[in-house]
Amino acid sequence: MGETANTRARILDAAETLFARNGFDATATSAVATLAAVPKGLLFYYFPAKTDLLRALVGERMDAATIEFESVVEHGNPVRSLLNLASRLREAQHDSDVLRVIIWREERTHPEVRASLGEHRRHLQDVVERVLQQSLGKAIPAARMRAAARAWVAVLADRSIPDRPANQPSDAERSNVFLAEVAELICDGLLHETASPAR
Repeated sequence: MGETANTRARILDAAETLFARNGFDATATSAVATLAAVPKGLLFYYFPAKTDLLRALVGERMDAATIEFESVVEHGNPVRSLLNLASRLREAQHDSDVLRVIIWREERTHPEVRASLGEHRRHLQDVVERVLQQSLGKAIPAARMRAAARAWVAVLADRSIPDRPANQPSDAERSNVFLAEVAELICDGLLHETASPAR
């Protein structure tokens, strides 16, 4: 069982590297098999079609299910809870070729990527809603909570592929300040009743 998982992981690692470097369409399955050091027939045993490789990469390597939302919640502090979640996601997704290159390039041309990415965002939105509910400790109208979660997921998605790596302290600081400001806006909107629109 361990060897099976290891072989499958090697194949996905190779596909991730090559799809990011060359693009999905320009990558032959034989190249994936060669880089993974497995016979081509074994690759097809695990992934009968090349699109199955793409679907597995997006579905498995972006999986937010590995993040336990309880571990990021700070009761009474929804802003800090959202920032904790963002930090945990950033750690889980650090240096991922899938997030930096493959998804945003292939989403436009491959429905498998679009569908998996949509599923990932919906799951992440559910996690954000749970984090907000737990940290706020008060009832919030469902529609408003859903809108807040969508807004936070949109912000995180927009930040997932920066124009250049945030390897300078000033870049990281600006990024953290931006996130904190947006988290405060989202939480303020949740906590304060909005006026009825003028007619």
